[in-house]
Amino acid sequence: MKKAILFLLAVCLLLNAGSLSVFAAPKKTVLNVYNWGEYIDQSILDLFEEEYPDISVNYTTYDSNEAMYSKIVSGAASYDIVIPSDYMISKLIAEDMLAELNFDNIPNFANVGDAYKSREHDPENKYSVPYFWGTVVIIYNTKYVAPEDAAAQSIDLLWNEKYAGKILMFDNPRDAFGLALTKLGYSMNSENEKEWQEAAKLLSEQKPLVQAYVMDAIFDKMEAEEAWIAPYYAGDALVIQESNPDVDYYMPVEGTNFFFDSMCVLKTSENKEAAETFINFMCRPDIAAMNAEYVGYATPVTPAMDLLDPEITENKIVYPDEDYLLQNTEVFANLSNKTLMLQSTLWTSLKIESSENGESTLPVNGVDLFCIAVVVLGVGSGIYFGIRSKRRKKLWTS
Repeated sequence: MKKAILFLLAVCLLLNAGSLSVFAAPKKTVLNVYNWGEYIDQSILDLFEEEYPDISVNYTTYDSNEAMYSKIVSGAASYDIVIPSDYMISKLIAEDMLAELNFDNIPNFANVGDAYKSREHDPENKYSVPYFWGTVVIIYNTKYVAPEDAAAQSIDLLWNEKYAGKILMFDNPRDAFGLALTKLGYSMNSENEKEWQEAAKLLSEQKPLVQAYVMDAIFDKMEAEEAWIAPYYAGDALVIQESNPDVDYYMPVEGTNFFFDSMCVLKTSENKEAAETFINFMCRPDIAAMNAEYVGYATPVTPAMDLLDPEITENKIVYPDEDYLLQNTEVFANLSNKTLMLQSTLWTSLKIESSENGESTLPVNGVDLFCIAVVVLGVGSGIYFGIRSKRRKKLWTS
C-alpha cells in the first residue's frame, strides 16, 4: 500500500512539473549588441528592455573597427548588431557578412535625414542605418598658440616649427595620411602611389616636430597642457575643452574627414527581427535626442534636433554648416589592397625611421611594435583601413 501511495505521489509530482513547464514564462530573446566603448547612454538599454520585455540586451564594446572585424570573423563570439564606420561597412558588405534589412520593421528610418542616406558605403540603403556622424578637427591651446597662427584655420598648424615638441599626431595611418594627402591637395582616398609617397615625405618632415603619435592619450596630454596642438574627432574635442577651457578647435579650411557610424545586422544573426526592433527604437526622435545629448556627437535623426538644446545644435563643430560638409569634407572609402599595402609599408617606415644620430626620433616600444604587426597582418588579409578610437563623456547634462 505504501509503495502504491509513493508511486502515485511520484506521478503527481511529474505531472505537476510538466504543467509548470507548460505555463512557465517564455524564454527571452537575447540580443547581442557590439558597439564602440562609451558610445551610448546606458539608460537607453534599460528603457528598451522595459518597452520590449521579451528582449534582453547583451551589450559589449570594442575600440576599433578592426578589433570588431577580427572578433566576428574569428567566430569567438556571436553578435546580432554591430556599429562599424563607413569604410568597414563597405568591407562587410563586400564579404557578404551583413544581412539586408527589412525596413518594414524599421519605420523610424524615415526620421533619418536624406543627407545621411545613400552614402557611398551603402548606396541603396540595404544594410545600414546611420547612428552618429562627425568630422576631424584641429585642437589647440589658446594660451600657447599665437592667435595669428590659429586664425588661418589650416592643417599647416600641425607642421608649424614654432611649436616643435608640442604637437600630437594620430597614431593610425588612415587618419594621419588623410591629413597629409589633404594638405597636399589630394584626395584622402587616393590610389596614386606617387601621391602617397609625397604624403609620406610630408609626414616624415613633420616627425621631428611631433611629441607623440597618440589616440586616447590626447585627452590627458591636451588637458594637462603637455601638448598644445593635435588633430582629433569633433565630439572628443568638446570633452577636452570641458576639462580645459583654454582649448579651442576648428575645422581646417583645406578640408577634413566626414565619418559615419551605422547600425548593421550580421548575416549570422538568429535574432534579426529583434535586431531591427532595436534599430527602430534607436531611430525614435526622443531616444535619438537622449543619446545625442549624452554622447556629444551629431545625430542623423533630424526630428531629434528639435528636442535638443540649442547649445548643442548651434555648435558648428558638432553640426557644421551644410556648405562646409559638401565642399570641404571627404568620407573614407574602401581602398584597394594594393594601396593598403603601400600605406602599411610607408607607415611602418615612418614609425621606425632613424634620426641623424642613429636613434629613432620616436622610440618604437612594445605597443608600437604590436600595432605595426597588426597593421601588416591586417593589410595582408585586406582588413586594415584605419582605427578610430572612441572615448565619450556626458557633455550636455549635469
